[in-house]
Amino acid sequence: MKANKYFEKDDLKDLDQTDTKTLFKKFKETRDLKIRELLIERHLYIAEILSKKYANRGIDYDDIYQVASIGLIYAIDRYDIDKGFEFSSFATPTIIGEIKKHFRDKGWTIRVPRRIQELSKKINNAKITLSQELQRSPTVEDIAEYLNSTEEEILEAMEGSKVYTPQSLDLTYDSNGDDKDVNLADLIGEEDVYFSKIENNDFLLRGMKKLNDMERKILVDRYFNNKTQVSIAEELNISQMTVSRVEKKVIEKLRKEMAKTLGWK
Repeated sequence: MKANKYFEKDDLKDLDQTDTKTLFKKFKETRDLKIRELLIERHLYIAEILSKKYANRGIDYDDIYQVASIGLIYAIDRYDIDKGFEFSSFATPTIIGEIKKHFRDKGWTIRVPRRIQELSKKINNAKITLSQELQRSPTVEDIAEYLNSTEEEILEAMEGSKVYTPQSLDLTYDSNGDDKDVNLADLIGEEDVYFSKIENNDFLLRGMKKLNDMERKILVDRYFNNKTQVSIAEELNISQMTVSRVEKKVIEKLRKEMAKTLGWK
């Protein structure tokens, strides 16, 4: 009821023309579901980008995208614009967390044949039994004889088990004489380029809203469609010098917008 009262003087159809920051403020005040739906639509591209990162890893893309979209909704519901964070920076960790949780619950790191999975389970049980019987760690030959398999089959299953059993990021390795051991996380960690892509996308969307039609077309044609100033000038029936001036003006506008975003003086 509160949400409906809030919009008695405002036509709801005008919401489509409202900037995202204002929508977040209104949603915080009213929790109006129409605003929520619009915010979800505007930010689904984040869920799409992050879903593509995790595609082809044993779980269907559509399932990953659905999970990512749910994470996006969680982020929108929890986001507080007054804290000063960009929404994309807030939402990305939430969405990735939901995707990784889904993989932990439903996925394998790498798909392996069922016979390897089943033999691997038998090998683990055989190791326990043989260790008690032999009072030592069993060899591959011991396990093969116990399971009535060949040594090659046992080795194949043991190697296969390594790729579908995730290892802890806290696993340590000898650092070849250095005093400090190295964590697995230190070896595989890297900066996630998708964070910067999402931030850049948000910045461009905000910046382009402040351009007129000609400025927007020249920006897109020059930097996204790789057109020359001459070809753009011919298409717009203006001089190449005019295109050059407009291009410089657009770059300056974007530079000022970036300075404002990053708090530069």
